Amino acid sequence: MRIAFLTAPEGVEQIELTEPWQAVTDAGHDPVLVSTRPGHVQAFDHLDKAATFAVDEVVGEVPAESFDALVLPGGVANPDFLRMDEKAVSFVREFFERGRPVAAICHAPWTLVEADVVRGRVLTSWPSLRTDIRNAGGEWVDEQVRVCDHGPNKLITSRKPDDLKVFCEAVLDVFQTAGV
Repeated sequence: MRIAFLTAPEGVEQIELTEPWQAVTDAGHDPVLVSTRPGHVQAFDHLDKAATFAVDEVVGEVPAESFDALVLPGGVANPDFLRMDEKAVSFVREFFERGRPVAAICHAPWTLVEADVVRGRVLTSWPSLRTDIRNAGGEWVDEQVRVCDHGPNKLITSRKPDDLKVFCEAVLDVFQTAGV
């Protein structure tokens, strides 16, 4: 499977990028770092700068249809930047329209809210997003991981870095059983 990891040029929570990336790599899949600009993305460890990662593809230049699944890492600034980028929002929305699995952790559901894809869905996130999710027509739950199939695709969500182990397990399970 070719799996897009969509991040903004700055602000992604490093561990929420690297742990799922390693999990899909170990499972034999092909992770691809997609961003809104070429070059590198600056990851963070909470509010401190961490490593940088080379961008493989630029949103708007690569079609969503060239991927089998999407992972949206969190970080407070990352999804806030992404939801302000029309091409990034359209890229995310297209995975839902095509029925392809999407995984989002921590603050990443902000981008889902902007893409208007949470209506009728049950998901979790960092607790501060619960009102945004509810206002967008979703049902927010406080769980380590939630897999929702009440829509055109499977949606996997988790709350925070402490949930990464179960998040990665759910991601691999859903991606494998999605048959993509």
